[in-house]
Amino acid sequence: MAACSFRRSIAFQLSKVLDLPPENLIKSISAVPVSKKRRVADFQLSIASVTEDNSRDCLAPDLHLQAQKLAEGLKCDAVVSEISAGPGTVNFTINRELLAKTVLRQVLKDGSEYGVKSELFSTVPKQKAVIEFSSPNIAKKFHIGHLRSTIVGNFIANLKVALGHEVIRMNYLGDWGMQFGLLGVGFQLFGNKEKLKTSPLQHLFEVYVQINKAAEDENTKKLAKDFFRKLEEHDEQTLSLWKQFRDFSIDEYIRIYKRLGVHFDEYSGESFYQEKSKEVLKMLENKGLLQKTIKGTGIVDLSEKKDLSSFSTVMRSDGTSLYITRDLAAAIDRMNKHNCDTMIYVTDKSQSNHFQQLFQILKLMGYDWVERCQHVSFGLVQGMKTRRGEVIFLEDVLNEVRSRMLENMASTKTTKEIEDPMETAEKVGLAALIIQVTLIYCSRTSRAFCHRIISLAGIELFKVVEIQACSCSTPMPDSTGMMRSCIDLLRICNPSTLSATSSHSAIWQPWHIKPFL
Repeated sequence: MAACSFRRSIAFQLSKVLDLPPENLIKSISAVPVSKKRRVADFQLSIASVTEDNSRDCLAPDLHLQAQKLAEGLKCDAVVSEISAGPGTVNFTINRELLAKTVLRQVLKDGSEYGVKSELFSTVPKQKAVIEFSSPNIAKKFHIGHLRSTIVGNFIANLKVALGHEVIRMNYLGDWGMQFGLLGVGFQLFGNKEKLKTSPLQHLFEVYVQINKAAEDENTKKLAKDFFRKLEEHDEQTLSLWKQFRDFSIDEYIRIYKRLGVHFDEYSGESFYQEKSKEVLKMLENKGLLQKTIKGTGIVDLSEKKDLSSFSTVMRSDGTSLYITRDLAAAIDRMNKHNCDTMIYVTDKSQSNHFQQLFQILKLMGYDWVERCQHVSFGLVQGMKTRRGEVIFLEDVLNEVRSRMLENMASTKTTKEIEDPMETAEKVGLAALIIQVTLIYCSRTSRAFCHRIISLAGIELFKVVEIQACSCSTPMPDSTGMMRSCIDLLRICNPSTLSATSSHSAIWQPWHIKPFL
């Protein structure tokens, strides 16, 4: 692995000055994260990691002086082009030309396994991870707001699999709750059985928009509560209608996931834990954690002083379960079933407070494994309101991307004749779409997200994927042609990539495509 060879070279030079074996220094040399805002070094050595007393008693000025002294004793060579001292660190910048050539050669050699053969991963213990992602609400068409969770969650899963971990990909469907009481009433008022058969999710979407316009009416709210209560009581007629909604939804989602190249090992849902949520409430009561309010709702006190300044509602006044109650049951069930080393939830950041409360309650219940649970959040896609009908459906976006790719292929003189232009346009357009999703900073809440996804921010993304596809599919007698194509790819990502003063970030970016697919 290229990075490891650079570390060894730096460690060998450091060993001469510090009189320490190179093997002892390699792990102390860390890669510096790429910064878009400023130019940074490639590797750095922390002075604290190589001093005898581990620098616990050293002051910051002393560490800085030690770093300066060490930096002055080192010399640049064919590998390292610049050495500088930072606050308690010595920084190393790799020769740009050597960096580009070494990385590209390694990419050609390792192929799809590039990036995972590093000796740094050899000592990482293999783990079992449950990753929950995508998780749309049933009876609603898959819209653009679900795309981030699907792409980010799939990337995390692919990355862990590439590193040798065992991964269980879980789709936890939103298939239970008061909204289905509202939808059930809506279907009784506005539904059409023939439309449900021919275009189920589109029709349910239209019904959902209509019933939400009438939802301010107190009688409608009462009917919705009654419908959901019947669901929880397993009323045969009510449950039959709900099952139709669920089955139609899953069939539609599987088709969309197949198009995205995403798969799941388990389809779960809130409905699986309707009964088990009652057991959770019983456990909370037995542990003295469940309290009743004057209105009859069930709450758990989360405040440090136990003064109810912070609490979570876990039961409605009529005794029916809530989202967090079912999530508690799901977490306990997953850990009992899979005994995993880590459990990851991938959702937008609007649910951050929900997961904080979820983890707090699990801890109060005595589940120490909650420390192994993690919420990976990302920014909201604003401007999407299903209740008002203000959404952009993902399938429409995928069709638009494919159409634009076909147009681009037809207008480009260098496009070769291919057997199935539609399939090629689908795959290349999808890759460009996924890259575009990842270019938008994940923690940022975005109003322009939908517009940028559809516009693809220009044709350069198509060019990136086209060059990569051509370089991988064209037979060449040696690696010279492949290297030339890769360098072209780098220039498209960032025209200044190979200059002496540029950041090397773009060198790594093109090869990040596969983990997202």
